[in-house]
Amino acid sequence: MNGKQIRLFLADGTPGGLLTAEIMNWTGFVVAAPRSDLSSLLLRSEVKRTGIYLLLGDDPESPGRQLVYIGEGDDVSKRLYQHARDESKSFWDRAVVLTNKDLNLTKAHARYLESRFIALAMQAGRSRLHNATSPEPVALPEADRSDMEYFISQAKIILPVLGINTLRVTSSSPAAGTRPVGDDSSTGAPASLDTDAKMSPMFVMEHKKSGVRAYAQEVDGEFTVRAGSLAVRAWTGNDGSYKRLRQRLELEMVLVPSADNKTMMYPKDYVFASPSAAAAVSVGRNANGRRVWTLEATGQEYGEWQEEQLFAGIGNKS
Repeated sequence: MNGKQIRLFLADGTPGGLLTAEIMNWTGFVVAAPRSDLSSLLLRSEVKRTGIYLLLGDDPESPGRQLVYIGEGDDVSKRLYQHARDESKSFWDRAVVLTNKDLNLTKAHARYLESRFIALAMQAGRSRLHNATSPEPVALPEADRSDMEYFISQAKIILPVLGINTLRVTSSSPAAGTRPVGDDSSTGAPASLDTDAKMSPMFVMEHKKSGVRAYAQEVDGEFTVRAGSLAVRAWTGNDGSYKRLRQRLELEMVLVPSADNKTMMYPKDYVFASPSAAAAVSVGRNANGRRVWTLEATGQEYGEWQEEQLFAGIGNKS
């Protein structure tokens, strides 16, 4: 197991206030604060360095989703002060700054990171970007580029710990319309997935009346419906949160009409908050995800499989 030790410090002793975060043996440094604590954030020496930052807030066009602006600066504090006075960026209620403890981060490095962060955020599709442009990565020497990619790899670890999944890319999806292929002889992991990710075996759910078949896996603890999976053409269940979720996913083209126009399809992997949410959206009505998702290899229900994993884990440690 490749463990990581992350150190969090609550600067004012409250969970909702200013905090700092570090990974052992990483020269990067993260400091985050709500907008109400912006004055305290701007006074910190780390924020006066060259770095990259994220402004986060609720997306008014998509309830339950984040709106994010990604930027960089020679002196990040000056950029944050400008944004605080900019009415066009009034959406944000939290700022997160990533910089370097050894002061070796240059303007070119920051511009490279900004470009890569924006590209990763677009690839992940978990947040809506407020950025008007997507700049190309700055040309860096090979050694510097390697250092920045390592910086990004650590940022992708530490940001989700702070509840920020903007850069969290689940996988590179297989071609739309294809069955997600698993390796049943080992973990069931599709070849297209990042092999460093922790993945469950493949689960499947069928709606035989409409010819719908969907595939899903737990990837790093998140229930992920695989690209190429199908969903029923229209919602038929009662009004509620799952119906609103289905409508939002159609608007955002997470679900698109399939080639025959008789069903809907997931053109890329999508992470759901729960197996039941994934099931409801896919079959067009409320459904118990713990029962309707079953292991492709054995037919075991997801809930039973989950309990089996729990007991196996306890048994191995006793």
